[in-house]
Amino acid sequence: MKLFFGEISNGKAIINDEEQQHIVKVLRMKDGEEIHVTDGKGNVVSGKLLIEGKKANIEVSEIKTNTLDFNPKLHIAIAPTKNIDRIEFFVEKVVEMGICEITILQTEKTERKNINIDKIRKQAVAASKQSLRFHFPVIHDMVKLTDFLKNIDPEHTFVAHCHENLERLELKNIPLLEKLTFLIGPEGDFSEKEIQFLSDSNIKAVSLGNQRLRTETAGIFVAAWNYFNMMKG
Repeated sequence: MKLFFGEISNGKAIINDEEQQHIVKVLRMKDGEEIHVTDGKGNVVSGKLLIEGKKANIEVSEIKTNTLDFNPKLHIAIAPTKNIDRIEFFVEKVVEMGICEITILQTEKTERKNINIDKIRKQAVAASKQSLRFHFPVIHDMVKLTDFLKNIDPEHTFVAHCHENLERLELKNIPLLEKLTFLIGPEGDFSEKEIQFLSDSNIKAVSLGNQRLRTETAGIFVAAWNYFNMMKG
């Protein structure tokens, strides 16, 4: 399936401008080839490619609406790594495994204070197309941990940290809820003050095993665990 991103309305599709350039200049696709276009909101159209100069359009032959989304819905709030390549790798892999939301957290030990969210969003779109997703994940703006906690449900929220002296649930004992939010700390983990604040906010702590995982590895591990549960369901 050759899947591209665009807008879908009233049975018609408009291919994204960057996607059009990619079709014409990079892929050098030909008139009449079968393509598919999704709006990332669960809708997808199929049809024949129409090339007009530097423009690419689609002659729609079939449209599907409200395609099935991933369940349970996973939201990972993660602190950015100093090396941004690691977070970009995280985004690519968790999108492939069906994550629904990503939030970049600013914590006490976060070294990277700024992040190019637009670039991350483009990577999420690319990974969604690559894995043939019709529901693209939401990538939120960077937010402080304290502000993030104002808008979450503690009953569905968990934090993974490395403080072995504190009580932590095993991942296998977490109930399979319809929506899950996991917080992943920065290099050096959440501070003791933050962990206490999370505990006071009724956020339950979980252990991801005996090994100490890198920030991006912990996020991918949680996404893989959730993906496995989806496959069982």
